[in-house]
Amino acid sequence: MCALHFSPKNTHPPTLLLARINKHKSRVHIVQQQNLSRRQKAVRRRHCAAVFSDPVRAMSIAAASFTPTSRSVNLPKLNPHYASSLSSLTIPLRTTAQASLSFCTNHVRNRHVLAFSTAGGGGDNHSNSGGGGGGDSGGEGGAGDGSGGDRNKTEAILALAELGRSLDSLPKDLAAAIESGRIPGSIVLKYLDLEKSAIFRWLLQFQGFKERLLADDLFLAKVGIECGVGVFTKTAAEYQRRGENFFKELEIVFADVVMAICADFMLVWLPAPTVSLRPPIATSAGAIAKFFYSCPDNAFQVALAGTSFSFLQRIGAIVRNGSKLFVVGTSSSLIGTVVTNALINARKAVDNASADEVENVPIFSTSVAYGVYMAVSSNLRYQVLAGVIEQRLLEPLLHKHKLILSAICFAVRTGNTFVGSLLWVDYARMIGLQKAPEVE
Repeated sequence: MCALHFSPKNTHPPTLLLARINKHKSRVHIVQQQNLSRRQKAVRRRHCAAVFSDPVRAMSIAAASFTPTSRSVNLPKLNPHYASSLSSLTIPLRTTAQASLSFCTNHVRNRHVLAFSTAGGGGDNHSNSGGGGGGDSGGEGGAGDGSGGDRNKTEAILALAELGRSLDSLPKDLAAAIESGRIPGSIVLKYLDLEKSAIFRWLLQFQGFKERLLADDLFLAKVGIECGVGVFTKTAAEYQRRGENFFKELEIVFADVVMAICADFMLVWLPAPTVSLRPPIATSAGAIAKFFYSCPDNAFQVALAGTSFSFLQRIGAIVRNGSKLFVVGTSSSLIGTVVTNALINARKAVDNASADEVENVPIFSTSVAYGVYMAVSSNLRYQVLAGVIEQRLLEPLLHKHKLILSAICFAVRTGNTFVGSLLWVDYARMIGLQKAPEVE
């Protein structure tokens, strides 16, 4: 110890000297904290690695151990309106001899977070463990390939862990799609959200509704809009065409309206964007079957994260839906015209006075013409409506305002139905099915 002697020549008073000593101590403390932080980061880099070679097993280990740890993988909030909200999450894949998985709780917003740690160093074997799909993976061109499939699988597992669910609690097709990395965590969150409604829970039991509701949660509302508008416009057209005989020919009107509703439903169903949950096609299938199996349901739909559709596959979607709509249009018109002609002939047999008032509708030519019209005009219009106008333009802008989005969809679909009616009249007159009104 040394004593400090102050003399008149000493230019530093005691208070200033103590301040300098404290400042020096603080600097030493900061350096020590920085060195400690560097050592802690080095330890984390050596011992923190992700164990995702078997995510299902990892989840079971997490539920069994449930030991707190300070090393955690923060899980950002998933946004179900975008294809992937965890694209920035990067977890190194390392293979180690002994690995342990812990489950810690982040007390911010009471959200559970998975944390992975390893005992021992481990090498730098960065191997991708997931991935299914390719062009034959159930409609997802390139689905689950490489890092995209691993990222989707990671997101889905973390989304389930966040809500305390397991793969066993999901339908088999959805669980298989998660394991193959074909769907991201946002789709899983959307499914769990739809499951809260009793109506949607019942509809999710059917694969067709499940695939369409996961791609568009307003699909059911759009079906109602299209069928409601179709009933109104078809009834108005029948009243305008039949005039005073409208109520006398209600059975014919009813048959026409029912067939129009069936056609309108298929016009919404077939071109609607989907999240494909189908299993991969059999390897023994032909090249043409494999190609159309890999095409999307809507030529303009947004591909999920980790998937992509080629230009040829999108063209194939138009061709495939066009062939289906041709069958739907031809069969519905065939049934409708047969029923209409049968009712007309029955009326003529009962009332001879109405024999010359109503003419039979040509069955074959009308049915084929309507099938061609639906395969070309209706197919293209509804593909653009569902894939471009609604999914790419309206939904990104108004996904937080469902009521406004539904109202705009109602207006757009009503306008599309009106345009379609005008196009059908012009087409029928062009091929001679309907006569143009004579100009006096």
